[in-house]
Amino acid sequence: MKAICFNFEIHQPMRLKRYRFFDIGNDHYYYDDFLNDEIVTRVAHNSYIPAAETLLRMIDATKGAFRCSISISGVALEQLEQYVPEFIDLLKKLADTGAVEFLAVPYAHSLASLTDPDEFANQVKVECDKLHSLLGVKPKVLHNTELIYDDEIAAQVLAMGFKGVLTEGAKHILGWKSPDYVYSAASAPKLRLLLKNDKLSDDIAARFSDTSWDQYPLTADKYMNWVASTPADEQVVNLCLNLETFGGFHPANTGIFQFLEALPRFAAEKGVEFRTPSQVLSVLKPVGELSVMHPISGADEARDVSAWLGNSLQNEAFNKLYSVAERVRLCDDRRLKQDWYYLQGSDHLYYMSTKHFSDGAAHSMFSPYETPYQAFTNYMNVLADFIVRVEEQYPLSIENEELNSLLTTIRNQATEIETLNKELASMRKNIEQFNVEHALRQAPEAKEEKAPAGKAKAAKPARKATTKKATKK
Repeated sequence: MKAICFNFEIHQPMRLKRYRFFDIGNDHYYYDDFLNDEIVTRVAHNSYIPAAETLLRMIDATKGAFRCSISISGVALEQLEQYVPEFIDLLKKLADTGAVEFLAVPYAHSLASLTDPDEFANQVKVECDKLHSLLGVKPKVLHNTELIYDDEIAAQVLAMGFKGVLTEGAKHILGWKSPDYVYSAASAPKLRLLLKNDKLSDDIAARFSDTSWDQYPLTADKYMNWVASTPADEQVVNLCLNLETFGGFHPANTGIFQFLEALPRFAAEKGVEFRTPSQVLSVLKPVGELSVMHPISGADEARDVSAWLGNSLQNEAFNKLYSVAERVRLCDDRRLKQDWYYLQGSDHLYYMSTKHFSDGAAHSMFSPYETPYQAFTNYMNVLADFIVRVEEQYPLSIENEELNSLLTTIRNQATEIETLNKELASMRKNIEQFNVEHALRQAPEAKEEKAPAGKAKAAKPARKATTKKATKK
């Protein structure tokens, strides 16, 4: 039976305040709290909350037959916990239904997978821990930042223990192949790949309210006809949508929520079911291997990583940021590590894109800056102050290898001291035990020594009496 595998993505970056050159070294707080509060609250009430309530009604109306997955960055979770805690309650309700799977993502929505395997693994682990503590779920499938993927990342994902990864069904990678199958990674054959169906995803995400589109208006009946009419052997259609599509990019008055809620009814009529990513991977076997030599993503027409690393500004910022990665991971400063996550957000680099034409319009639409150069200048000022703080703890004059060697020695000494302290504590305990046992053994001996002495004193009068008696005779 043909199935739809829905994935709804949620992410909100920590937007930076205007940070001047003269603030470097003087102001260590980088964020525009008012702007972040305003945007997150507005998006949550216009989009996230009504969308989540719609999903809950769909699950209830179908008695759990409607299923989907959600990917939410740790940075977004932090802001939603702070500004819109009622949405977190809705996420908990969705998790409790058992019909919604939560996927793992890098905590900071970063590009760490492209340059720093240790940081990538660490962020995914922190994200999984956050989801488990907050929602009681353990992700089994990974959704990397903006669907970024290549053969090197596949090996890393498999080593982390995931059974599958969601990525882009890029035409230049697939060629004549269809995205509507399960594939295995060429570099890690045990890892399964779920590929986004671009056309059917964009029919909702990009074209739903476009009155110039030749298929406008899009209805649930029409959409399910398209899904059902795909070749019979293509068993799964992976749809990846930003949750903000519903009520955000397409306002509620376009009928987007009614469209979403009507999908299960028409899907049942067409014999189409809904599955979570893990369900798809447990039912379907891969039809072949897929090799991706260079990173792909779900952004822009090129479907590569040029949206974040396509010009010299972006590469300068990217390389400067990750030049201090090892030092930040070694420190214990909670505030410094928090800033490290926030500054890794891919959005900061996205704002620096100088792409033109249709892609340029998309980049500028999401940016809080007037120009990419303003975005670069502001970010580099913040990064300069951040690096000063890192250098205060671990000077950059010390090479990474030398620093690692010194820190390894310090850790080994700390471990040795801890071991010696444990041995000392154990010896003290043994001595105390010995003293107690020795005291117990000495007590009976003392009693025995006292007893004969008492008998001897009692015998003396008897001997005297005998002597007197003999004398009398």
